[in-house]
Amino acid sequence: MIAIIDYGAGNLKNVKHALNLLGIESTITDKPGDLSTADGLILPGVGAFGEAMNRLRDKGFVEAIRSEAGNGKPLLGICLGMQLLFDKSYEHGEHHGLGLISGEIKRFETKLKVPHMGWNQIVVSEHFQEHNMAKGLNDGDYVYFVHSLFAKTNDRNDVLFSTEYDQTFTSAVMRNNIIGMQFHPEKSSTVGMQLLKNFGEMVTRERISSN
Repeated sequence: MIAIIDYGAGNLKNVKHALNLLGIESTITDKPGDLSTADGLILPGVGAFGEAMNRLRDKGFVEAIRSEAGNGKPLLGICLGMQLLFDKSYEHGEHHGLGLISGEIKRFETKLKVPHMGWNQIVVSEHFQEHNMAKGLNDGDYVYFVHSLFAKTNDRNDVLFSTEYDQTFTSAVMRNNIIGMQFHPEKSSTVGMQLLKNFGEMVTRERISSN
């Protein structure tokens, strides 16, 4: 069972619908206590970083997420949910995040249109080419983005995918059991479904190995 975290700032139903289509069991929960009994976690999100962190704190999710991720439970952050995994963001001031991935969230400085919205390509980092999370993917595959800020990682080994938008930016991250996708896999057609399938298989492997 994958717990989709409901803290009032997420695209929950579309994520759950995509998992349903894949036959992956999931539940939407606004109770931090439910995270301990789940096999994997998804942290979605749309909106502003600071407000999202306030909501996570108010609902008691911050320590629950850190604890479960620290114990090795698979965690997937989507869009704003990916950004929340990082140390801090400079969106409308400086705000501290979950601190699960080392780095910062910064605004695009470009003459191109911001937000970066629509379909764009991903490139799989060389050190993740043979990883299970990249199974079924090819460099140049298209996924769907909507964002005005991007992640600047402190460790290049955490970069799962990169994307070009007037500059090269990190479009997905992975550190052990923690994964973040700046794009929306649930809106990214067959490529996005493959990624969610890969995550579901990761959750299953972790559940079997821990039993």
